[in-house]
Order: sequence, then C-alpha cells, then structure tokens
Amino acid sequence: MIVIKPKGSTYFSLGIIVVALLAGLILILRDFAYKGSFGLWFYLIAASLITLVLLMLLVKILAGFRFITAGRDQIIVKLPLRGFQKAYPIAEILAWEEEVVIANKKEFKQLTIAFSDRQSISVSNHEHHSYPDLVNYLAKKAPKKKVKNKKA
Repeated sequence: MIVIKPKGSTYFSLGIIVVALLAGLILILRDFAYKGSFGLWFYLIAASLITLVLLMLLVKILAGFRFITAGRDQIIVKLPLRGFQKAYPIAEILAWEEEVVIANKKEFKQLTIAFSDRQSISVSNHEHHSYPDLVNYLAKKAPKKKVKNKKA
C-alpha cells in the first residue's frame, strides 16, 4: 500500500505566511483605527489586497489537504475537510498525466488523475510524500491510460 499524504513542512511554511499576513492586516487596521497615519485610499487598497491574498492562500491550503492510498488495484481518495472518501478501481481511471516544469533550476512535478465519474485529483512532488511511488504504481497498473506528452 502506498500512502500519499501532505508534507508537514509545506503546510508549516504556508501557515507561517498566513500568520504573517494576518498580523499585517491587523496592524494596518489598528493603525487606521487609532492613528490614521496614511490616507484612506492606502488603507482600503492595503487591507483589500492582504485580505485577498490571505483568502487565496487559505483556499489553497484547505483544498490541497488530501490523503491518497494506492494498492490492491484501487486508489482511495480521502478529503478530510470535505468529509469525502471514495475508492476508485484502476479500471475507472480515464487518464493520468505527469507534468514536469523546470523553474529556477528545480524540477516541479504534478500528477493529475481523471476518473470516470468526472472527478480528478492532482498531486505534486513538493507538497506530498511518496509521489514517485504513486507514479510508478500507475505506470505499472495503468500504462495505457497515460497521456502522451506533446512536444512544442
């Protein structure tokens, strides 16, 4: 059985960024309430921008929190924050694709699996443990379902 779970270090780093953004938002709103050092337009733009980034980051964190188990000719997807759990037999995989992007001399990989009930999951090597094991499992169990990469 292969268990793909979120990396704690990734979520810890994102948590620190969330706390820093929240502290910045509180400080800006506190400054507006007590001192008013800047113009109203600055507070409106800064608070809106920080709130938007904070919400986007929280959605990213919550949507990416998933556990995937692969083995015994099935893939089990658990989304604990949504209360969703479903087992997909290998036959229900419509297609799977691994994308590789090289940025700043680092290799980022993302695996996307599409199922017959129109659901799909994405897993990346920087956010999840056992990523290579899942790719090897799919290459062994569902090699014909792999999407061939196009060359530009």
